[in-house]
Amino acid sequence: MEYARLSDTVKIKKISESDKEGVFEVEGLYTGYGLTLGNALRRALLSSLPGAAVTQIKIKGAEHEFSTLPGVLEDIVEITLNLKKIRFHFYASEPQILTLRVKGEKEVTAADIKANAQVEVVNPEAHIATLTSKNAELEMEITVDKGAGYVPAEARKTEKLPIKTIAVDTIFSPVVKVNFSVENMRVGDRTDFNRLKLVIETDGSIYPSSALRKASNILKDHFEKMAEIEVTEEEREFAAVETKGEKTEKKEKKAKKKKS
Repeated sequence: MEYARLSDTVKIKKISESDKEGVFEVEGLYTGYGLTLGNALRRALLSSLPGAAVTQIKIKGAEHEFSTLPGVLEDIVEITLNLKKIRFHFYASEPQILTLRVKGEKEVTAADIKANAQVEVVNPEAHIATLTSKNAELEMEITVDKGAGYVPAEARKTEKLPIKTIAVDTIFSPVVKVNFSVENMRVGDRTDFNRLKLVIETDGSIYPSSALRKASNILKDHFEKMAEIEVTEEEREFAAVETKGEKTEKKEKKAKKKKS
């Protein structure tokens, strides 16, 4: 009987990689494992990796999220949406409060945020708001925290937020997009082994290869726990017989090849 001995044939290749996009190929996967691993990796990459994002804001002069500010083109809803697009390198273990104070006619970007040693803005060019007059001003406190997956603002509203603080729908995942495809390839005499191609796009706060490695380790940790399931003595004996049969089968195949 033949089993899916992945480690005997599997090879992973980095086709290309930049700071935001990487293309990888996994060759020699047993039949059907291309789709199995592709789906599992895609889900883990999009939902399980830690990242940092804006979780709540407090804007001077804004009573609630539907407020508007004099001399500011965007309303609070638009400003909030823009803040969600800012990505961070986060080195702290607790939430960090960053400040932004801008006055005068200008475009406000993430570069105007006064960061600290624990937080670094990845995309300083990200647009936040537009001040349309010399007297216009925008002042806010921005809370950045680390997390995983998606956390809606409603979930955070159950917390005791400071007065006039606006909770933000937060997407922590540093992975923006994952696509994969599977095609057949030849391994030895067989042509039905799988080649898995992965295209990973990140927000720039993590390299695609690092994201792939972390997602793989997350899956590995889960499967290792499942592999700890207890087996009976009868099952152990049966497994030993199967292993012995496999070795005998391999020896017979080698002997046939030598004769031919």
